[in-house]
Amino acid sequence: MGNIVAIVGRPNVGKSTLFNRFTQRRQAIVDSVSGVTRDRHYGTSDWNGRDFTVIDTGGYITGSEDVFEGEIRKQVKIAIEEASQIIFVVDVETGTTDLDMDVARILHRTDKPVFVVVNKVDNAMRMDAAMEFYNLGLGEYYPLSSINGSGTGELLDALVTSFEKEDEEDESDLPRFAIVGRPNAGKSSLVNALMGKNKNIVTDIAGTTRDSIDTHYNQFGNEFTLVDTAGLRKKAKVHENLEFYSVMRSIRAIEHSDVCIVMVDATIGFDAQDLNIFHLAEKNHKGILVLVNKWDLIENKETMTMEGYRKMIYAKTAPFSDYPIIFISATTKQRIFKAVEMAVEIYSRMNTKISTSELNNRFLPITESTPPPSYKGKYVRIKYITQIPTRVPTFAFFCNLPQYVKDPYKRFIENKMRDMYDLQGVPIRIYFRKK
Repeated sequence: MGNIVAIVGRPNVGKSTLFNRFTQRRQAIVDSVSGVTRDRHYGTSDWNGRDFTVIDTGGYITGSEDVFEGEIRKQVKIAIEEASQIIFVVDVETGTTDLDMDVARILHRTDKPVFVVVNKVDNAMRMDAAMEFYNLGLGEYYPLSSINGSGTGELLDALVTSFEKEDEEDESDLPRFAIVGRPNAGKSSLVNALMGKNKNIVTDIAGTTRDSIDTHYNQFGNEFTLVDTAGLRKKAKVHENLEFYSVMRSIRAIEHSDVCIVMVDATIGFDAQDLNIFHLAEKNHKGILVLVNKWDLIENKETMTMEGYRKMIYAKTAPFSDYPIIFISATTKQRIFKAVEMAVEIYSRMNTKISTSELNNRFLPITESTPPPSYKGKYVRIKYITQIPTRVPTFAFFCNLPQYVKDPYKRFIENKMRDMYDLQGVPIRIYFRKK
């Protein structure tokens, strides 16, 4: 966990094709969140049992042709700062260009692993032509064809070898709550309000590998680590590409947490950036709590009721709407301790264990009276249900024809499960397996 691989390079060298090759195989097998619109520029992948996050920086470049080159340099600088590994894609058809040399000069300044990928190498002649990329001065290069996939295995082998050892990550057993959200939603204000002046209770663990500020919270019988993505050292360059920057920051915090507290600015509403961050938390199977901050500014104007606001957010995150939304004001401290209680509650719900006998007694009658719809005249019969021991509640339904069980039926089962057991704010995974 925690390895972020950024794919950089100039336009049209095949960054997105490589990104798709990395992420689609994984999405097809693992991604059980139905109805989630995939963010084009962010995905998860795995190789030899190691998971990692992939970011296609090309998708975040905006502006006309004349600002293009400057934008690419900025992206590369942010990638160097935020990613743990960098894949630099070049094109064998065009050979080294001035912009490639520029990017290489920037990459020379980092001590993070850089992998030069020479794309579109699909025959022996091009294999010879690829040698000119030694000129970039970045050492070994990886010739491959991202369209047909040849050569990607060698690249992935080298990539995962560069990952840090996993077991060094978590020394503490305390629950980790990440406060995430768009810039200026009030994340720092919430941390300050929760900690108050009581500095003897607080220990700031700065300079952790995440490069986020971890605060140890120990009050009113609750103890956990708050991961604050707002209190990070300010970067001069940040404003130049806020979306890309805040996505990388959010990914880091989300992957390294148990429960995500998504902060929304009530005065702006729940917009595309909030939805992106919400989906990141959902895709990573984290507990979710949404806090609508600055509610005092809305209440006074009486422009929107809590109920109306709730419905608006649930409609945008559908089909997943079984999570709590709390309306707070970090400045007046309104309902902030209720928010803490709720985050702690979600964390304890994530550890829900249901016995096999209980699952079979309650769910087999449901699957018998409402079986999955028949498919091409074939009927699915569910024979046995059990919970799989994982970090979030995960259930396996063993049946004769798992391939015929479609998403609507999985949602039906998930909703039944949520009705029976108190799992609000908790991600559930349901698999149908061959008996």
